[in-house]
Amino acid sequence: MARISLDLAHSYKPHPQQDSDYALLPLKMDFEDGGAYALLGPSGCGKTTMLNIMSGLLVPSHGNVLFDGRDVTRASPQERNIAQVFQFPVIYDTMTVAENLAFPLKNRKVPEAQIRQRVGAIAEMLEMSHQLNMRAAGLSADQKQKISLGRGLVRSDVAAVLFDEPLTVIDPHLKWQLRRKLKQIHHELKLTLIYVTHDQVEALTFADQVVVMTRGRAVQVGSADALFEKPAHTFVGHFIGSPGMNFLPAQVEGTALDVAGSRLTAPAGRALPGGPLKLGIRPEYLALAPAQQPGSVACTVAQVQDIGTYLMLTAKVGEHTLKARFTPETRLPSAGDAIWLQVLGEHTCFYQNEELVV
Repeated sequence: MARISLDLAHSYKPHPQQDSDYALLPLKMDFEDGGAYALLGPSGCGKTTMLNIMSGLLVPSHGNVLFDGRDVTRASPQERNIAQVFQFPVIYDTMTVAENLAFPLKNRKVPEAQIRQRVGAIAEMLEMSHQLNMRAAGLSADQKQKISLGRGLVRSDVAAVLFDEPLTVIDPHLKWQLRRKLKQIHHELKLTLIYVTHDQVEALTFADQVVVMTRGRAVQVGSADALFEKPAHTFVGHFIGSPGMNFLPAQVEGTALDVAGSRLTAPAGRALPGGPLKLGIRPEYLALAPAQQPGSVACTVAQVQDIGTYLMLTAKVGEHTLKARFTPETRLPSAGDAIWLQVLGEHTCFYQNEELVV
């Protein structure tokens, strides 16, 4: 296992001139030994580029990569002792499950008794002990991907295991099983695991720390709770949650706060900078309020949807839209009704130039 430190940038263009020329903008980041991390963001944000730089498949155009303080920037994946699991299963169909799992160990001339012990332990973790003698060709896609996962985990001396969207080909109803299994394996083996995904559910249920990325930038690293409660960037607020955070334009003028045309009193005890801001509040924290209640804004109900486990209210504040989640038993007004929604409270965040202020 290893502590991985990045201090780099990367461009696929020979002479980058502007931010848009970079696949990864300059960053400094550490992945602690034995940690479970997820790289989360939309397609094209730089997740796989970062993973391939860590694995040694790609040399960064600027900067370096350290494993436990050792410079491995130009070292191969073999020299880094990295295991990587790809989006599509990479296995040998003519081999049995046991032979596939044993293959990385045989290549390293591990004694046969140790191979049997390790293969048996990993197969038990993956609930494949009864399939060890089956040929891989006859297995389903999710079973083949479990073999790929097992091949990445079978080496106990591996520095890190890197996963590049490994559950893409898996049926949705099986994904939660494999996520749970990966989490269990991490707790048992204490390996350094780094997992690339565009699916926030995968990231938040698997990783202890999530790196949220957009346009080549890592905009926040934190726990699921931190990303939800205090998004460091408006992109994180928008990307995390279903639906994402609501945003309204705000303007600070002394002790007054203009929010989408409504004059409110700035919250006490929170030092807000003067000038234009964005107010951010999660749908879960919006609440119906009596008319003119301090910290609330007047809205018009646009739609009420019954999602099953909750009700979703969509309201308009001028040209701006707010979404609020309520429990199924809540009595809500109808479309076209005038209501007041509480937007100032302990969970309200404020942003300037898209970055969290307070």
